[in-house]
Amino acid sequence: MTGVRKGLAKVEVGLRWDPSPAGTPAHDLDLVAAVYGAADLHGVPVHLVHFGSRSPDGTITLNRDSHTGQGFGFDEVMTLELDRMAPDLHRVVVGVIIQDTGAGRPITFADVAGTGLRIREGYTDLAQGDFASVASATAATVAEFTRDASGAWALDARLQGFDADPEEFTRTMGGVR
Repeated sequence: MTGVRKGLAKVEVGLRWDPSPAGTPAHDLDLVAAVYGAADLHGVPVHLVHFGSRSPDGTITLNRDSHTGQGFGFDEVMTLELDRMAPDLHRVVVGVIIQDTGAGRPITFADVAGTGLRIREGYTDLAQGDFASVASATAATVAEFTRDASGAWALDARLQGFDADPEEFTRTMGGVR
């Protein structure tokens, strides 16, 4: 992945993948965001945003949720309104989880064709890439947004793979990178 650092306001994270082959269980990838307060930047998230939820203050929403990867362009899209977040929230980690859809074994990124990720602000791409470097993982963090002392938000778009089920991943995704 490639990325830049700059003051950010409203960011969109898009995820895409190809549908699974005919006759096989659908691939279901999900975006998840963990929000951390200044008092505990790497511990327990203040809140999690994932399929079927949004942040309590409405600053993080999942605009599009796909269970199959069918469609054109980006199948899952999450919007983060960083400039509207409460001043005591200082870190947001965004990840991707591959859900178990009954394949009989854990699905990894190597099993999912056509993966792609795009992080953008407005019409400017801040980072883009795929999951080839974490092919054996079942989940991955894709972006870390941090607030500095002046209140400006920055992006670190490093990809880090995890071999964890969804529950374990949401507990560990915010650890020190």
